[in-house]
Amino acid sequence: MEGSATYAAAGVDIEAGDRAVELIKSRLTSTRPEVVGGLGGFAGLFRIDDKRLLATSTDGVGTKVAIAQAMDVHDTIGIDLVAMVVDDIVVCGAEPLFMTDYIACGRVVPERIADIVAGVDRGCAIAGCALIGGETAEHPGLLRPDDYDVAGAATGMVLADRVLGPDRVRPDDVLVAMASSGLHSNGYSLARHVLLDVARLPLDSDADLGRPLGEVLLTPTRIYAQDCLALAAADLVHAFSHVTGGGLTANLQRVLPAGLEPVIDRSTWTPDPVFGLIAARGQVAPDEMERTFNLGVGMVAVVAPDAVQPALKLLTQRGVDAWVLGDLRAS
Repeated sequence: MEGSATYAAAGVDIEAGDRAVELIKSRLTSTRPEVVGGLGGFAGLFRIDDKRLLATSTDGVGTKVAIAQAMDVHDTIGIDLVAMVVDDIVVCGAEPLFMTDYIACGRVVPERIADIVAGVDRGCAIAGCALIGGETAEHPGLLRPDDYDVAGAATGMVLADRVLGPDRVRPDDVLVAMASSGLHSNGYSLARHVLLDVARLPLDSDADLGRPLGEVLLTPTRIYAQDCLALAAADLVHAFSHVTGGGLTANLQRVLPAGLEPVIDRSTWTPDPVFGLIAARGQVAPDEMERTFNLGVGMVAVVAPDAVQPALKLLTQRGVDAWVLGDLRAS
């Protein structure tokens, strides 16, 4: 669409990122016999004995930190960080055990650092894991005094015979969606470009969202770890897909075996108004929205047909808005 905003124009090139991953894979030589699988999954797996595997993941929150800095609200960005890391771990059925964080800043402001870490701690409590350490580094001359970025890594554990993933998925399986809390922590470069640079909407404006735009954009990412573990403990799930960068379909494809593809019924839910606002103000094409944002679905469980109703009941009891999203078919 002529004049439409794109993720690439906002400064994020998904294809370049994918190409970088492929180049990295071709140059890696370090390994050990305990490593299970290869690169490219939601989490890396490492066998510690005949029965148990460690799972690990590392991530950040992208340019959502720019919203936190603009609003001078720093006690929720840590929740986003935990969500992005631990929910990649639970995709394989692993229970998150512990996490470490890293904060790079232009200048250490003790109160701000304490707020950030308090958010990480709160996220860890929600996820059921422990924050056991971290690092804060000052980078004067590289970052402006009030700029910062955050990253984190977490480790979990799963029994070898309980690992979830493509090997368990069957052709008649059903997709159960879990609602997102908003944009989560992906697509913020495009969202900021459209809403703040193009539309020039103030962060304290309502923008027909029912509450200030800045508050909407800073809504913490939902942490699904304990909900997913509850499904796994009840033997109600074959695989999970954490809907992050790349969007719904691309992330679902990562947990499906060759020969199967997802069939999604988009009439089963209505994305939050903020997604419509971005699409309208930036004239963002539907396929660009699809591969940039979660569009209201933060996690998907792949379940057997006879597990659909028990899974929906369990998630509802846990306060998760869940519904049947679609199913699988031969590709």
